[in-house]
Amino acid sequence: MALESIQKHNVVDVIYEQMKKNIQDGLWEPGCKLPSEAELTSTFKVSRVSVRSAVQKLRDLGVVVTHQGKGTYVTREVARYGAFNDNQPILHLSQEEFDDMRVFRQTVEFKCMELAVQNATDDDVKALENALNRMLVSKDDYKKYSLADYDFHLAIVKASHNKVFIHVMESLKGIYVHYLEELNRVLGITLESVEAHIKVFMALKNRDAALAADTLNSAMTHNVHAIEGARHN
Repeated sequence: MALESIQKHNVVDVIYEQMKKNIQDGLWEPGCKLPSEAELTSTFKVSRVSVRSAVQKLRDLGVVVTHQGKGTYVTREVARYGAFNDNQPILHLSQEEFDDMRVFRQTVEFKCMELAVQNATDDDVKALENALNRMLVSKDDYKKYSLADYDFHLAIVKASHNKVFIHVMESLKGIYVHYLEELNRVLGITLESVEAHIKVFMALKNRDAALAADTLNSAMTHNVHAIEGARHN
């Protein structure tokens, strides 16, 4: 496997580049399990913190995925993308999955906005504001931001006071959060995204369902074009 030991200041970058090279050269093939953290620490002769940081860079790029209790694996999407680069993360969301979620949101969330305008209580509006505030303070962490993002949209559904919609939204939490994490990881947490959520909140607070739906629809349309660009880069 020919991993060189490292005695440099930029150890994380060097580990990252060597690990990336192993993947690109096919030494670690798609679906392959990476050596354990302890093995990598021993091989590179560096700290566990440096190894974790390098693996996190690969994870953020979508090159590897970590399964709790099982280890870290090279994603199978690497084979489809070929020579990946540092400026274009790999999207772990098929076109079908993306389209299905978009249709679900346009069908369920837009209706819930109409109902929320009619039924939302002061506590519902406060829950929506709390989720939005958590998004704003988590802009530098796409996982925390995505979880707060889900809670924001869940708060909209809960404000509808429709038990069926609420049950469906809660049962889809895993799928929904994964969808948001992939969008926020690959596209980044943009100012446009943040502003769109603020605009949706203000529209619902002012009981303007049409403006809320139009804002969300515009943001989703922007995501469609951005994802198309990401897939073709």
